[in-house]
Amino acid sequence: MGKVIAVAQQKGGAGKTMLTAQFAVALAEDASVAILDIDPQGSLTIWGKLRGTAPKALHHVTISTISGWRLASEVEKLKAAHDYVLIDTPPVIDSDARRAIRGADLVLIPLNPAPPDLWAAEGTLKLAAEEKRKAALVFNRAPAASKLRRRLEAEIAARGLTLLDAALANRAGYANAFADGLGVTEAGPATQAAEEIRAVVAALRGCLT
Repeated sequence: MGKVIAVAQQKGGAGKTMLTAQFAVALAEDASVAILDIDPQGSLTIWGKLRGTAPKALHHVTISTISGWRLASEVEKLKAAHDYVLIDTPPVIDSDARRAIRGADLVLIPLNPAPPDLWAAEGTLKLAAEEKRKAALVFNRAPAASKLRRRLEAEIAARGLTLLDAALANRAGYANAFADGLGVTEAGPATQAAEEIRAVVAALRGCLT
């Protein structure tokens, strides 16, 4: 059975949808991967359509869209047929988000290294705890070193929360690849952005073992 990762964050601008696509493509380099798009905006579904005609799309990623009471059964179906299932969740705590988190092996919460993003993660962290699911934070658009980042790292550690030891910088390559229906590991496999994505994916796999 495959591993399920629910990517969740209530605050807009954290990069939840774009990172879901990036992680899926990187994982698909050596595994079978499915994405379940339950965000009402449907951005990953649009990305998948672009991907269908993108010459540089090297790896197959299954994309499904479903919501409501059928969500749990769809997760089970996808995890039976894939090594990894990534769920792009709604930006609100609703019944679909709860179902997604309940079915996840890991709840991944992307955040910019700024206090409002950590504050916005509280609802997701609480829901993951209520559902007894492992949760991990990952920094996105993070400077290599800053007082604010170090401050947040210290606060996260003091609270006993898990922060991935790999982070993503603020690079245009991520958004540019997404706009073309690609992952950055396909659009620029030798770039720093691709190296960062692969490092985060390795950390994700470590959380799932």
